[in-house]
Amino acid sequence: MAGDHLTSRGNFTSLTGDEIRTTFLNFFAEHGHKILPSASLVPDDPTVLLTIAGMLPFKPVFLGHQKRPAPRVTTSQKCIRTNDIENVGSTARHHTFFEMLGNFSFGDYFKEEAIKWAWQLSTEVFGLAPENLVISVFREDDETEKIWKEIIGVHPQRIIRMDEEDNFWSSGSTGPCGPCSELYYDFKPELGFDTIDLEDDSRFIEFYNLVFMQYNRDSAGTLTELDNCNIDTGMGLERMAQILQAVPNNYETDLIYPLIEKAASLAGVQYQDLTEKEKSSFKVIGDHSRAIVHLISDGVTASNLGRGYVLRRLLRRVIRHGCLIGITKPFLADLGELAIQLMQSCYPQLKDRREVVISELVREEERFLETLERGEKLLSELLENKPKEIAGEQAFLLYDTYGFPLELTEEIAQENGLKVDVKGFEKAMQKQRKRAQAASTTVDLTIQDTIDSLSRNIGSTNFQGYSSLEEKCNVQAIVLNGQSVQQAQAGDEIKVILETTPFYGEGGGQIGDVGTLLMDDESFVEINDVHRINNTFVHSGIVRKGILEVNTNVECRVDNISRQKAQANHTATHLLQSALKQVVDSSISQAGSLVSFDRLRFDFYSPRPISLDELHEIENLVNIWISQAYSLKVQQMKIEDAKAIGALAMFGEKYGDIVRVVNVPGVSIELCGGTHVSNTAELGVFKIVNESGIAAGVRRIEALAGPCVLDYLKDRDLIVKTLSERFKVQSHEIVDRVFALQEELKSVNKTLVKAQKEVASAKTSALIEQAMAIGSSQYIISRIDGINGDGMQSAAKDLVAQLGNNSAVILAGVPNPDKEERIIIIVALGSQIVGLGLHAGKFISQLANICGGGGGGRPDFAQAGGKDSRALKSMLEYAESELQLLLNQ
Repeated sequence: MAGDHLTSRGNFTSLTGDEIRTTFLNFFAEHGHKILPSASLVPDDPTVLLTIAGMLPFKPVFLGHQKRPAPRVTTSQKCIRTNDIENVGSTARHHTFFEMLGNFSFGDYFKEEAIKWAWQLSTEVFGLAPENLVISVFREDDETEKIWKEIIGVHPQRIIRMDEEDNFWSSGSTGPCGPCSELYYDFKPELGFDTIDLEDDSRFIEFYNLVFMQYNRDSAGTLTELDNCNIDTGMGLERMAQILQAVPNNYETDLIYPLIEKAASLAGVQYQDLTEKEKSSFKVIGDHSRAIVHLISDGVTASNLGRGYVLRRLLRRVIRHGCLIGITKPFLADLGELAIQLMQSCYPQLKDRREVVISELVREEERFLETLERGEKLLSELLENKPKEIAGEQAFLLYDTYGFPLELTEEIAQENGLKVDVKGFEKAMQKQRKRAQAASTTVDLTIQDTIDSLSRNIGSTNFQGYSSLEEKCNVQAIVLNGQSVQQAQAGDEIKVILETTPFYGEGGGQIGDVGTLLMDDESFVEINDVHRINNTFVHSGIVRKGILEVNTNVECRVDNISRQKAQANHTATHLLQSALKQVVDSSISQAGSLVSFDRLRFDFYSPRPISLDELHEIENLVNIWISQAYSLKVQQMKIEDAKAIGALAMFGEKYGDIVRVVNVPGVSIELCGGTHVSNTAELGVFKIVNESGIAAGVRRIEALAGPCVLDYLKDRDLIVKTLSERFKVQSHEIVDRVFALQEELKSVNKTLVKAQKEVASAKTSALIEQAMAIGSSQYIISRIDGINGDGMQSAAKDLVAQLGNNSAVILAGVPNPDKEERIIIIVALGSQIVGLGLHAGKFISQLANICGGGGGGRPDFAQAGGKDSRALKSMLEYAESELQLLLNQ
C-alpha cells in the first residue's frame, strides 16, 4: 500500500486536515495573498451544474468579465464532481466531494514565483523530501522546465514532459489558455528514474497543479501572448492529507475516516478487519456524507432534476450501501451531525444551517426507505429470471415508480454480472418527457408533426411585442384539425403562424397573450393563447367573423389590459424572489413559476414553511421597492457579460450566446425573456395570498400585483361587509366578535357534554337494575340512543366497575337518531370474563360486522361503529346468546 512505501519521507510530521488547510492559506497570506472564503457549490454560472474546480469562482476574472478581487488571492474551495462516481470507494483517491487549496495571481506574479512558492511550501513547510517529488511540464514549455532545473534544482530525470491532453489548460475553444506543471509524490523513489510512469497510481499521486495562463487562442487556433498573465493553482487537500498522514488512501485520513468509523460502529463491525471489497461501501458512505451535507447547506434540495437529482442520487447511494453493510435503522442524521462537526470550523455555515441539513436528511431517508424495499424486491425478481440484461423499460419503471436512480440499477446489475439497456431507458424517459410537455403546454399532439414541418419551412417568428402591441403581420400558415389549410372561416378553431407578431408566446413561466387578428373592419380572429414550438409562435384562436387566408396581412392587436396584468405579475415575481433571498435565505432557488393575467405563482426550494412573520416582511419589502419607483433596465448582452454582472439564471433553462437581462437596479437582476413594467411604481401594490408545500422541500407562494390586487380586495371587502351585517358589528370588530362566538360555543359544548354525561349517568343507574346473572357472573346488554361515543364509553366502564370483575357490559345505540343511522357499539369486560377466553376486541368485530361496520380494541374494552341501525336488535340478540353460551360453560 502507498503508506508502506514512504521510505524517504523527509522531515514532515503528520498534520491534521484542518492544519494542512490553515498552513496552506497562511503561507500564501504571508506572501501577499488575500484569503477569500469558499464559494458555494451552486455556481453563478448557469451553464455549470456544480462547482467542480477551485478556479471556477474566478473564471469571470480570468476571462476579463469581472474586476479582480485582489492582485493575489488564496482559497480553500469546496468542489463536487460526479462524472466518475463509480470509482468512489474502488480507487485510493476518487471522490465526489473534495477541497481544492489554491493560490491565484491576476496579472501579478507569474511562473517563477509560482514555482518557487510551490516548491518551498511542499519541501520546507510540509517537509516533503525532494527525492520523493516528480515534476511534469508541457512538452513545449522550455521556460518552465528551465526554472525547475536551474532555479529549483530538480534532477532532469525527475522532470517529465507531457502532451497537451495532460498539461495544457484552456477555458474553451477560444480565450485564455496556457501550459500546466504538476507536482507528483513518489511513494517508491527507491525504484529509480528509469521506471517513472506517472500513470502508475500505486507509485505516484499528483497533489499540486500549476496553471500558467499566458496565451489567448483565437478562432483560427492561433496563440498570442496575453498582456497580463495569470496563475491558477490547485492542491488537493485530501491527497496532501494522505501523504502527510502516511495512510494507504484518501479515505483513511482524518478528513473522512471518522465517518467510516461511525458507519462501522452502526453496522457493528471493525473496519480494519474487513476485506478491501467489503471496505468499499464504507468509503462510499464516508465520501458521500460530506457531499450531501454541503449540498444541502448550499441550498440544494433533493429532487429528480439538475442539482437536486445529484443530491438525491448521492443520498440514496449512501442509504443503499448502509443497508449492504448491515445498518438496520435510519442513520443519515447521525452521519450528518458528525460531518458537520468535522467541517464546521472551516465552513461555519454548516453549523448555522444544521437544522435544515438534518431535517432534509431525515425526510429523504424516510422517503427512500419506503420505496427501497419494494424496488429491490422487484429488481430481485427480475434477476431471479436470469436475464441477459435489465431492459430499459424495466429500469425506467424502477426509476419512475420506485425512485431508483438509473445509476443505482446499473450498480446492482453490475454486482450480478449484468448490464442495463441504457438506450432503452433513455427512450422511455423521452416518451415520458413528451407526455409531460404535452400535458403542461396543452399542445395537441395530433398537430405536432404539422407544426414541426411548418416551423422548419417558415423559420423563427419575429417577435415585436416588447415595444409594440399592434403590428401589421403576414399570415404564413393556418392549421385546422391538424392539417395545414389555405383558409379558415367563421367558427373554425385554428392555429395561426405569422411572420411577425406582437403576441408573447408562453415561456419563462409567463402565459401567452390574448387579443385579435383583424382581417378588415368587421372580420376578425379571437386569439386565446400563444405557444412556441421550435421558436415558432403558434397562435390559437377562433375565427369569429369572415375568412382568414394564408399570405394575407392582418392587424394584430394584443389585449392591452391582459398584457399589463401579466407584466405586472412577472416583475413582481422577480421582486418576490429577491425578497425571499433577503428575508429567508440567500441560497433559495427557483423551482418553477407561473405568471398569468390574474395571479402569479412562485415555486422554490426550501426545507421548511415560510413563517407568517417572514411572509409579512417579504410582502412589505416588495411594496417598499414598488413605492421607490425603480426604473427597469432591459438589455441584450453576451451571456458571459450577464454572468459577470451577477444576473440570476433559472437552472435548467437553455440560454443562447446573447441573452436578455432584466435589471431592477440594486434589487434584482435576472436573465428573462418575459414582458415587464417599465417602472416598479406601475405595480401599485403587491399582495401574498397563500404559502404552501407542494412537494418534499418545495414551497409555493401565490400572490397578486397591479390591477389584480384591486379585484382581490373587492372580494375581501364584500366578505367583510357581509360579516359585519350578519354580526351587527363594525368591520374592525369582526375578529373580536368571532372570538367571542367561539368562546360561547365552547361554553355551550361544555354544558352539552355535561348534560350528556348526566343523561348517560341516569341511564346507567337504570341499567344496573337490568343486570342479568348466570351463576356468579353478571351482564348487561342494552340499546341506549342519544349518547355520543364518549358518553357510552363512560357508561360501560361505570357499569363494569359497579358490577365487579366477573361482569360484562355490551351497549349499542344511535348517537343522533333524528339525523343519522350511524351506530356505536361498546364492549366492556371484567378481568374474570376475560380470563374465560372472551376478547372484547375480537368479539366486537363480529358484532360490528352484523351492522355493516368494523372496529376492535383491547381484551377488556373495545369500541366499533356500524352503518345499519336496523340490524341493532339482531346484533344484540346474537351478542346475548354468545355471552350466555360462554358463561354457562
